[in-house]
Amino acid sequence: MERIFVFLKSPSAGSAILLGATLIGVLLANTALAAQYFSLIHIQLGPLSAIEWVNDALMAIFFLFVGLEVKRELVSGELNTNAKRIMPGIAALMGVIVPAVIYAIIAGGSEEYAKGWAIPTATDIAFAIGVITSLGSKVPIAMKVFLTALAVIDDLMAILVIAIFYASGINFLFLFFAAVITCLLVLINKQGYVRPMPYAILGVVLWICVLKSGLHATMAGVVLAMTIPEQGLFEGKTVRPMTQWEHGLSNWVSFLIVPTFAFFNAGVSFAAISIGDLTNPVVIGVAAGLVIGKQVGIFGAVLLMVKTGLVPMPRNTSWLQVYGTATLCGIGFTMSIFVSILAFPPGQAQEMAKAGVFIGSLVSALIGYIILRVTGKWTELGEEFER
Repeated sequence: MERIFVFLKSPSAGSAILLGATLIGVLLANTALAAQYFSLIHIQLGPLSAIEWVNDALMAIFFLFVGLEVKRELVSGELNTNAKRIMPGIAALMGVIVPAVIYAIIAGGSEEYAKGWAIPTATDIAFAIGVITSLGSKVPIAMKVFLTALAVIDDLMAILVIAIFYASGINFLFLFFAAVITCLLVLINKQGYVRPMPYAILGVVLWICVLKSGLHATMAGVVLAMTIPEQGLFEGKTVRPMTQWEHGLSNWVSFLIVPTFAFFNAGVSFAAISIGDLTNPVVIGVAAGLVIGKQVGIFGAVLLMVKTGLVPMPRNTSWLQVYGTATLCGIGFTMSIFVSILAFPPGQAQEMAKAGVFIGSLVSALIGYIILRVTGKWTELGEEFER
């Protein structure tokens, strides 16, 4: 039991459980239990199916957590000044543009597949940071900070892409109601309310309005996050609601919400996928966007910024370590799968997109891990030699 608690407290525990949930979903979808698995995820539970509750409700809580992380970094973290935002900001932007262009070149010629351009633009912050954390001291602190800041900005860009490009038909009445609820949230923030209950109740109402409006329901989580106060007074004491919400949600997101999403959405049946399908434009476009687009866009941006003197080279870091870190950003996984669900209806294109996400994320993780591990070993040997 003690070993279990030690494992759950380790930085890589969330990534390990996420990987386990993914493998279980994939295995169930490709065994004799496939029929029961697909029946389970599509079972109707009130107004929504089980998978819709996961993708629209649980993922709204996930995006609430992501929104809180983004706000914390912008207010008091690694993105709290313009100087700190330049390098990860431009790198993240190029890490979105280049994969999208690569996908468009490969698969954008087909009207059916064109909407998938945003799938390889996302980075799975949990997996990427889990991999780099597992390498310990072999990776310089500067690269861990850079990856965290870049992934946070990447998530923010993914949120904007989802809100702008993947909204369905807009119901302006419910959009108006959502705007009214948002104004109420801003008002109670300005009035200094710090208790969680008013925010939680209005957040649920906001989620219903956004769901009915045609925007993706997860946007409600982001809006709610932006209205949670950073600090305030309660019974004469200074409290930090934003930090409390983030800490309170952390384990739920890492150990329940994200693994549940993976279990429900990673179940791709490979029985219907042949070797020939691996040459499908969507598979190639997504995989190439993640593996090539991310590393070229991010590493190229950092190289250009450093060489032109716009930003200094990260301290105690080699170019190979920057390249390895950029490659890890090709782990799209959770976020990329989520975007693929929005981009394509259930069917072949969505299955091909998920296959591309699996391939691209796995290759990016392996290449990035090997580069960072080898360069870390070289650094350790060099330090021993100097002694």
